[in-house]
Amino acid sequence: MSAFDEPKIDCHVHVLDPARFPYGKDIEYKPSGQEIGTAAQLHQVMAAYGVRHCLLVQPNSGYGSDNSCLLDAIAQSQGRLKGIAIVDFDADAAALHDLKRQGVIGAAFNPTFHGLAYYRHCSRLIERLAEADMLLNLQCEGEQLSMFAPLIERIPVRALIDHCGRPTPRAGLKQEGFQALLRLAATGRVSVKLSGYAKFSETGYPFEDCRPYVTAIVEAFTLDRCLWASDWPFLRSSQRQDYGPLVEFAALLFPDGTARRKLFWDTPHQLLGFAQA
Repeated sequence: MSAFDEPKIDCHVHVLDPARFPYGKDIEYKPSGQEIGTAAQLHQVMAAYGVRHCLLVQPNSGYGSDNSCLLDAIAQSQGRLKGIAIVDFDADAAALHDLKRQGVIGAAFNPTFHGLAYYRHCSRLIERLAEADMLLNLQCEGEQLSMFAPLIERIPVRALIDHCGRPTPRAGLKQEGFQALLRLAATGRVSVKLSGYAKFSETGYPFEDCRPYVTAIVEAFTLDRCLWASDWPFLRSSQRQDYGPLVEFAALLFPDGTARRKLFWDTPHQLLGFAQA
């Protein structure tokens, strides 16, 4: 079976629908044009590429902490979508329970957007996520993960790391942030999204400079803790991206069909709790 036809769960996509859900007036960056991806457009992409389920990640761009568009997309999806919301640091157990009831399975932390200082007092929310059996979804770049790694090691939270940890390719495999990522494999609670290559590659497609990092991640975490994602609709992309080449790149990285089945379907199904349909 072609990689394009194989059943998939895409573990990092965004929905943006400013016509139905206007952007926040105080949000600095407002996606437009081909950056916009409505729920209806997402379902068209899913149908074309064999994607059965998606994990929606709330974008800082456009909406910030207003999760209305994401929650509406989940509610209308008949179980095909789940979400990672942006959650206030002081959210209590009742607020997290209400989000879970609406299909949210975790909270997004994005120091690549906010910087590290913004998350200086985030530990209580991480503790509440652990208590609620919800995910910490963390997007870091460079050395930023080094600040969060001790918290993840100490607090028994399940964590998703976006986009291979966004290492700096020219800095090599020994760079501090990437080594912190690899050490988190020992917790048994951390999984990594093999995605977002355009966010850290210095060579562009077919991302030859990303391959050593993918190899190291798979060796440390195994495919039982690795997830595939597209990052559709490619917000703030510095160059044109399309969904098809990303599926093709996954097939180049994992030519064995059994390995792709684990990456595309078995592992995300188990970790994220989607139905088998």
